[in-house]
Amino acid sequence: MKLVTYNVQFGVGRDGKVDLPRIATSIADADIIALQEVTRNYPTNGGIDMVAGLGGLLPGHRHAYGAAMDIDFGAMNPKAATPELRFQFGNMLLSRWPIVSVRNLLLPRSRTYDRANLQRAALEGLIVTPLGPLRLYSTHLDHVNRDERIMQIRHLKERILAFPLEGGAVTGSGEYGFPEPPCPEDFVLMGDFNMRPNEPEYDEMTGAADRLFGRRIVAHHPVDASRLAGLPPEEGMSRLDLSGAGQHSRLDYCFVSAGLAAHVTDCWIDNEADGSDHQPVWTVLE
Repeated sequence: MKLVTYNVQFGVGRDGKVDLPRIATSIADADIIALQEVTRNYPTNGGIDMVAGLGGLLPGHRHAYGAAMDIDFGAMNPKAATPELRFQFGNMLLSRWPIVSVRNLLLPRSRTYDRANLQRAALEGLIVTPLGPLRLYSTHLDHVNRDERIMQIRHLKERILAFPLEGGAVTGSGEYGFPEPPCPEDFVLMGDFNMRPNEPEYDEMTGAADRLFGRRIVAHHPVDASRLAGLPPEEGMSRLDLSGAGQHSRLDYCFVSAGLAAHVTDCWIDNEADGSDHQPVWTVLE
């Protein structure tokens, strides 16, 4: 089972051009796809509906979208040429198999005055895969504040680990004559976490490495799939600094629950994809 996560930067590629077909082509081989920075009515990309566009370009996949931020900027300017400009910014999941249920988990944020701070979220999809029912998350954390990222990681882990107790989108559905959805403990957490390996946020996610025994596989910490596959995240880059300053970095990851750790067989970064300033990060589960 091939998984890929890709921050598509509003569809704007390394060359500054918007080209959804090249994005779709680079990820079409995946069974499950997690996308971030998917928009509707965003001025930088001509206001295109990326959800409809990417969904149409990948007809073999079902899709779900969660708008982390949904705001009508036109309503705040009565003299605007466009009376309504509802800008949506969020995450997307695509799957070859049915997406049984979806929840959009909004993450904590703080009010800013000097830099834009958009609401962030993790889109949860319950998917019945060949490995059984799994929860897949397309996640995007804050990009300018470390404290906020740590707060978001703590909240996200709390929600993800509570799923078996909460039961996801619905429980007791037999009352309405419908079957009860699966309630799996295992999950895959993919996305742009805006953190580098071994930074405090990374340790908050995976647990700090012990001086003698490194990072252990435990129930209460997601496991970095790239470490399991023999590709230490310190050795790869998933975002290119297009300013010329050379500040390339590893920001994008696939984390799995402890119960899935033994199923991770491969992980790599597609350095050839040029549809964004990020690179797709691939993971294989068997």
